[in-house]
Amino acid sequence: MSQPAAWDAYEPLALDTAPLPEYGSGSLADLLPTLAAGLGVPGMSATIAELTPADRVCVFLVDGLGWEQLRAHPDEAPFLNSLLGTSRGGTGRPLTAGYPATTATSLGSVGTGLPPGAHGLPGYTVRNPATGELMNQLRWRPWTPPHVWQPYPTVFELAERAGVHAAQVSSPTFRDTPLTQVALSGGTFLGRLTGEERMDVAAEQLAAGDRSLVYTYYAELDGAGHRYGVASDTWRGQLMTVDRLAQRLAEQLPPRSALYVTADHGMIDIPFDDEHRIDFDEDWELRAGVALLGGEGRARHVYAVPGAESDVLTCWREVLGDRFWIASRDEAIAAGWFGPHVDDRVYLRIGDVVAAAYDDVLITASEREPKESLMVGNHGSMTPAEQLVPLLEVRS
Repeated sequence: MSQPAAWDAYEPLALDTAPLPEYGSGSLADLLPTLAAGLGVPGMSATIAELTPADRVCVFLVDGLGWEQLRAHPDEAPFLNSLLGTSRGGTGRPLTAGYPATTATSLGSVGTGLPPGAHGLPGYTVRNPATGELMNQLRWRPWTPPHVWQPYPTVFELAERAGVHAAQVSSPTFRDTPLTQVALSGGTFLGRLTGEERMDVAAEQLAAGDRSLVYTYYAELDGAGHRYGVASDTWRGQLMTVDRLAQRLAEQLPPRSALYVTADHGMIDIPFDDEHRIDFDEDWELRAGVALLGGEGRARHVYAVPGAESDVLTCWREVLGDRFWIASRDEAIAAGWFGPHVDDRVYLRIGDVVAAAYDDVLITASEREPKESLMVGNHGSMTPAEQLVPLLEVRS
């Protein structure tokens, strides 16, 4: 299968060599607006030009199902691999997640149809300018009023207003979370515990309207990757489950339906040694002048002590510039990392320094982030392994 030329061999160091997400034509933020435009929802644009409208549309998002990992495991996922040629409207090409390639950011992009610079969830943890504290946008800690943090309506809300039957089928755990409120609200939320139940209910919800927009989600593949790695038997076993679930849903599609199987990011295993894992908490050079360390190991937001921004940028480039793209906030914004525009309310959530890994390396923080520092599989940056996600299609 061919891939976009931008994702072929690229040179490190210079910021203009970072393979940017395809905002506006082939990113996760473009998916629901394109599908909703096909359903006649006002204000939505079909920016993924390769997709053909359908009356009933289901998005099955598998957390952590990267394009490269899927293609590398045809034996574990025969059904999904048989659909690789259907990806992105039959072009056999992937979508791009958006930066950073992490769950909170990607779900924000999927649900709102906006890039991170607009919806305002630009990382795993980011600074809240109003309080000066780091906020975990996945777990929503410390608590912040959700619709102040992310004020835009979701595509599901807009679809429901336009008379489209909208539904989300996911774990009951996610029913009332702030992330669900700001990214995936609108229509009916149906909590089901097992993957099989979710597939069956998603098919029922598709059939419940003449025009339907249904979303369903599976998280366990990502959890297996973080804990054991994408090279593990546990991860491969989860991929086999995902394959069976996707086929189960595909076989139940009602007439005039389109199913899209996609993901929020891929993943890469990082070896446990000092060469590949750089511990911020034990590195005095990287800590100098830093007030807060945000983001995650492969996509860091670095917040400097006031007045030390330039020194921190220089130091991080000298120490890490051969294995990370290191940018100032304004450089990262100008380069389009977070999309074509960054809202004023989002500007200071982005680090004074932004560090995106291109090598198989991680900036851990053993004291600040003990659990995250023990993860085998990681993601967040702009490399193909993390950034590329499938958009597999089945139609009835």
